[in-house]
Amino acid sequence: MERIKIDIHKEKGRISPELHSQFIEFLGACIYDGIWVGEDSEIPNYHGLRKDVVDALKEIQPPLVRWPGGCYADTYHWRDGIGPRDRRPVTYNENFGTFEPDSNQFGTHEFMEFCRLIGAKPWFNINMMSGSVAEMREWMEYCNREDSTSLAAERKKNGSEEPFQVEYWGVGNEMWAGGGTMTAAGYAAEYRKYASAFPSFAKLGKKQEEQPKMYRIACGPDGNKPRERAEWTREFFKELSRFRQPILDGYDIHFYNWNIENPAQKETEYGEEDWYRVIDGCRELEEVILEQYRLVREGLDSFREAEGPFPSPEKKCDLIVGEWGNWHGAAFGNRPALYQQCTMLDAVTSALTLDIFHRNCEKVKAACVAQSVNVLNSLLLTEKGQCIRTPNYHVFDMYKVHRGGEALAVSRDSGGEEERINGFASRKGGIIYVNLVNTDMVSSRIAELTFTQAVTYAGGEALYSGDVHDCNTADQPDLIRKRVAEAPVLHGKRAQVILPPASVSVYTFALNTEKKD
Repeated sequence: MERIKIDIHKEKGRISPELHSQFIEFLGACIYDGIWVGEDSEIPNYHGLRKDVVDALKEIQPPLVRWPGGCYADTYHWRDGIGPRDRRPVTYNENFGTFEPDSNQFGTHEFMEFCRLIGAKPWFNINMMSGSVAEMREWMEYCNREDSTSLAAERKKNGSEEPFQVEYWGVGNEMWAGGGTMTAAGYAAEYRKYASAFPSFAKLGKKQEEQPKMYRIACGPDGNKPRERAEWTREFFKELSRFRQPILDGYDIHFYNWNIENPAQKETEYGEEDWYRVIDGCRELEEVILEQYRLVREGLDSFREAEGPFPSPEKKCDLIVGEWGNWHGAAFGNRPALYQQCTMLDAVTSALTLDIFHRNCEKVKAACVAQSVNVLNSLLLTEKGQCIRTPNYHVFDMYKVHRGGEALAVSRDSGGEEERINGFASRKGGIIYVNLVNTDMVSSRIAELTFTQAVTYAGGEALYSGDVHDCNTADQPDLIRKRVAEAPVLHGKRAQVILPPASVSVYTFALNTEKKD
């Protein structure tokens, strides 16, 4: 038995909804076939956007979607994706082995319609490698200018009378690799220029809090390289600390849970040793977050105060994980590019990762799973006219309850045995939500929850399968799906639950106000 104590009066911080964000890119079948099929397709669609995919994502309400990359953003020119679709240029997509012509049928307007339909805010990543400051400014003007400028008029001509009001802008992508193989100091010099060139969309007569916002996101390090990631962050902030600082709102690190020791091994084939290696691999992200948060704080503290009467920009920068998820070796050889099937192993590690973000909600502002459809740690897979919800999808659906809640202090006692249960809890008013993830591949586990105040059970959901290698396919799209959880045995402040092997469970408890400490 593993004992978990939940202190309902000790709050650690608010859980930003943006921690449950998504990432889509022109890679493999993520966008074409995955999201965009065209208005003439036999597949039901909303103006060319797959209806089944849009409807599924709308149910989980992604707070933020990052686009157009990823590596694709490094060579993407936004003008290729606007105007009449039959006049758009056909380019070539070499992105991560895609190697296919790109029709540019899905561009700025289509992406904004996609975000509108699923209820998400857009995050645009600019082309910093083969683009220019001028190109960035023009894209921003085209998207956000309300006044009657030529670019605003062009947007209206292309079908959008009102400005898009895009707030989140990534200044480059993975500049340490495909984005230019830069040094941190070299990127910092470029960041100064691009960040300073952001146009303002302020309006006379409006209060400061009512003005349109532009959120600048800098490229952080490769989170999978311990020495390099620390050096990158130190060097980036050291360079920025010299002379005056540009505005810096967010710092984007990427981390993948690599499972590439055996590229010939299919993502649905693994033994116990493989299972626990992947489980342990995802937990490294917590160390990365703690390290990078500390280095960012130290970097901000090194910024000098401005000389003269005008104040320096606020010393504030949010930590963001712009890409995360399992990356199995088989994906390199799969077609379409980086297509990856998802099992309960992926669902368990996705749940563990989201709980890492939840536990560190005072340190992490946003996080985007890579990617939403048909690529790597996806939530949805499409096969011709069918949309398949992976186990990952159900994890995001079950975890929605935590958005905007207060993370609670949770402690564990395994009684000297190896800990296999991950626990997390949040609070919204008088309601407590508890996640329990049993990482044991083969055995059920008993967990005893102890609250600091008496509670009443209000329901629960569980995700598991008869075989940990199971996955949802076109023939069996609902083989793994969330179900009603077995009710715990409840005695005042204690609740005892039996967790199936390789499972994710979310329980809801209501505080009993008549039995306080």
